[in-house]
Amino acid sequence: MEYSRLGKTGIKVSRVGLGTWQFSEFWGVTDYAAAKSIIEAAVEAGINLIDTAYLYGRGVSEEFVGRALRDIGVARGEVVIASKIPGELLGRDDVFKAVEISLRRLGVDSIDVMQVHWPPIWRHVPACEYARALERLVALGRIGYVGLSNHPPPMVEAFRSCLSRIDVEVMQYRFNLVEREAEQEIIPLAEKLGASLLTWSPLAKGAVLGKYSLEEVRSDEKLRSRDAVYHPENYAQILEIAGALKSLAERYGKTPSQVALNWIIGYSENTIPIPGAKSPEQARENAGAAGWRLSYGDWRLLDRISRKVRISYALG
Repeated sequence: MEYSRLGKTGIKVSRVGLGTWQFSEFWGVTDYAAAKSIIEAAVEAGINLIDTAYLYGRGVSEEFVGRALRDIGVARGEVVIASKIPGELLGRDDVFKAVEISLRRLGVDSIDVMQVHWPPIWRHVPACEYARALERLVALGRIGYVGLSNHPPPMVEAFRSCLSRIDVEVMQYRFNLVEREAEQEIIPLAEKLGASLLTWSPLAKGAVLGKYSLEEVRSDEKLRSRDAVYHPENYAQILEIAGALKSLAERYGKTPSQVALNWIIGYSENTIPIPGAKSPEQARENAGAAGWRLSYGDWRLLDRISRKVRISYALG
């Protein structure tokens, strides 16, 4: 495993993290023993960054993460836990209450990174209200660092303008070979701020691997069938990338998913993919995406092919 600095802090985090949205009814890992085995495999493979959220599994994800780390004997400082507050809970009092609930679920005294999951889109809460509440929680020792997820650049800057003694150390956005909007404004901003960019959905829910038929997608009534990348109009474009990933994987002695994740790792020293895993084998496979690099020519090959894809979200 290779490591890089978390934002501007002195903390070292693995270049691949573990996302834990799968510990929910959406993705089906609702058995604690299964979740524990995944986390244990990830930690043994060198992954020390685990991303969860207040809403994942209605709290199940945070509970599983905290319990598993205790049960497998991981010392508190050995793993960086990042969680997220939903955009509906950004009033000052709700911020404090939400963090207290997450602390209780995780069974820890302090959460390493607390991110705002998305802006307060359903009701107006001024950025300074939740920014200062989070900053106060840092001062009180309940949070180590703060981050923002799914915030456009103007809202990132509005949030930062409210802070007195800390800064945004983590930004989290969707970024993968076929959904590359983040490279227009988000990644340059993260690089400018020296913030780590955690990339969610780094495999586009498996679409870049081309391993699902459209019939299989249609039978998944929860998420994949509703995702634009799996619409026939879009998925047909993505299959060329899947073919290139398979060829490169054979050449490098890796798997297609490792190649796709390595492309993100190689994009910037700030980019850290946080794929989920539904088995210990997948956790170990994800960890194997780090510690090596695609050649420049092969990185550019994927870059050129993926730039031809035009994902449409306006679909009937």
